[in-house]
Formats: sequence, C-alpha cells, structure tokens
Amino acid sequence: MRGEPGETYWERYESLVDEQIRRATAAGAFDDLPGAGKPLDLPARDDEHWWVRSKMRAEGVSTDALLPPSLRLRKDIERLDDDVRDLADEAAVRAVVADLDRRVVAFLRSPTGPRVPIRRPSADAVVARWRVARAATAPEPPAAAPTPSRRRWWRRRA
Repeated sequence: MRGEPGETYWERYESLVDEQIRRATAAGAFDDLPGAGKPLDLPARDDEHWWVRSKMRAEGVSTDALLPPSLRLRKDIERLDDDVRDLADEAAVRAVVADLDRRVVAFLRSPTGPRVPIRRPSADAVVARWRVARAATAPEPPAAAPTPSRRRWWRRRA
C-alpha cells in the first residue's frame, strides 16, 4: 500500500492482481489482442435463457428440443414430406411414417404440455406425395439415339 497524501484507503489499496494488470498494461501485453475493437456478442437483455441457447448452438443441437412434445410432433408432421423426399424406396418411407405415428400415438395416450391438435400421419398419403415428388425430380430417361437411315442399294448406284 502506498501512502500518497490525499488518497483514500481504497485508492491506496492495490491487490496483487490489480498490480499485475497495471504492470502488464504498462508493458503493452494487452496490445493487439485478437478481437480488439470488435463488438462483443452479448445476449439479448430480455432473454433469460440466453446461456441455454448459446450452449445448444455451440453443441450443434436444434432449439426444437426445447419445445413441448405437442409442438415438436406438430413440426415433425409438417416436415415429414421433406424428411422422406430423399429416401430410396417405399418401405423406408413407410418406416419413417410408422415411427412418427408411434410417437404421436404415445403422446395422445398421455398428453403433456399445451393442447395442440395433432393428427396421425397417413402412410398412404405420404407415400403418394413421395411418389409425385420423386417423379417430378427424377431425371428423364435418355432419348434413344436415332438410327442412321440406310440407303437402299438401288439408290447407291445412282
């Protein structure tokens, strides 16, 4: 503690950490740090769950996992056509629909969370839409190469 005339106790008191920071600043240890002059990525002031969202973003987890089961199922039903679009065969499409249907039935037996109307997905309707989408995106078969016309033997003589 330094005793300068006119200083208060708190102005005179300097902890070991404060002294190290002061010396490092004077030596220029904090100059040219990465991110210097860039704005901080701070959470919104009214978002009390900012830390959960940032952790999920860092882990690569969708925030849909935070939704109640009814809303999550509703979103899964809405995205069903997009989910099955790239599947190779009808059996795989029906398996995805059956899994979603099993989850919907389990929820309907013991609903939790907000009451949101949910319908069971129809495998036949999904397969029909999958077939239409697949036919629209399927490449056209290559056109048969035209066969060269053969000249008749009597036309070659002329």
